[in-house]
Amino acid sequence: MNAKLLTTLKSYALPALLASAILFSGCAAITAQNPGGKLTPVNAHAVEGNSRVMLKGHDVVAYFTQNKHAMGSPQFSSVYEGITYQFASADHKALFDKEPAKYQPQYGGYCANGIVYGIPWGGDADSWRMIDGKLYIFGGAGSREGFFLDVPGNIKLADKYWAKEVSGSNSFWQRSKRLTFRVPHYKSGSELAAAVAAAKK
Repeated sequence: MNAKLLTTLKSYALPALLASAILFSGCAAITAQNPGGKLTPVNAHAVEGNSRVMLKGHDVVAYFTQNKHAMGSPQFSSVYEGITYQFASADHKALFDKEPAKYQPQYGGYCANGIVYGIPWGGDADSWRMIDGKLYIFGGAGSREGFFLDVPGNIKLADKYWAKEVSGSNSFWQRSKRLTFRVPHYKSGSELAAAVAAAKK
């Protein structure tokens, strides 16, 4: 093989190998968050040998019954639509098994403020709010404060993007699309923080 051809191959092969490494390093997350069925995509993660656990094992029922987040246990778990849910007690498991749809976090458990921009990303179990009997998860205090600048308007936008774009999509591709082709009302983290700070004055 001549030197010029070898150099050309290397110039294409290295970026391709790097891209493949990045893609396959995230395969577990991509698989966990895109199970197929009506709960795709969902904020699920591989936890202790279980490939698809909602909210890293936090008890979704505790938000509704105790107004707090609580860690669940593999001892008390249920599978719904291919997703494993863990609970802090047998009572919470029984409540969930009776009405699983009632205890689903909005937008698949992703950060509600991210869904305002069509981006299924983030969602921390300890950053949440109940609004009109529904559970909203956020990617941190800053995201939650940004969402609360206009709760009705942001719920309307998030509902629209969830229904029209995110629900049923692949989280990786949807996230990539909306980070590249941003919605008209997109705000960066710093812009959102500035808006929150201005609202507090």
